[in-house]
Amino acid sequence: MLSFFGYFQEPVVESPNENFRVRKVTVYYYLDDDTLHINEKRVDNSGIPQGVFLKRHKVPKGDDGSHFTWKDLDLGMDLPVYGRVFRINECDDFTRQFYANEGVALSQPERYPDDPYNKTRGVMNMKQIPPDLAEQKEYIEVMLKGGRANKNLQSFLDNDRKVLSFKIFW
Repeated sequence: MLSFFGYFQEPVVESPNENFRVRKVTVYYYLDDDTLHINEKRVDNSGIPQGVFLKRHKVPKGDDGSHFTWKDLDLGMDLPVYGRVFRINECDDFTRQFYANEGVALSQPERYPDDPYNKTRGVMNMKQIPPDLAEQKEYIEVMLKGGRANKNLQSFLDNDRKVLSFKIFW
């Protein structure tokens, strides 16, 4: 079994924050019967049905009745499957070794494109730093008759009932 990793872009029309989502998949190619199986990686709390995208069977390559074989698959290629286009960008080590043993050179692996949805979710799920608790700690220490004295309070008490007043005439 050969394992390829890829993605497809799904348009999002009902959100003002994103135009598309990048959905990651694993494409399995079975050497014994030339069948393909496509499985989408699950993302927690995405609200999208995920899992098996394509059950294992021979996928037609064109209108002439031919189907995909291992010679048709390569990194950096677009794999059209029933109207959806998957971009293959990586494979596992066994697949690399298989192609090397067969004398077929694979293209260079590609990176996944940036997904605006994942960036937005990352910002939303980011843990916020709690506010500085120094003032609250100082207040509790003073209330328990410990800690350092409040300078402003001491100045207020020292100058209590000492009033500076002016009498003026306009």
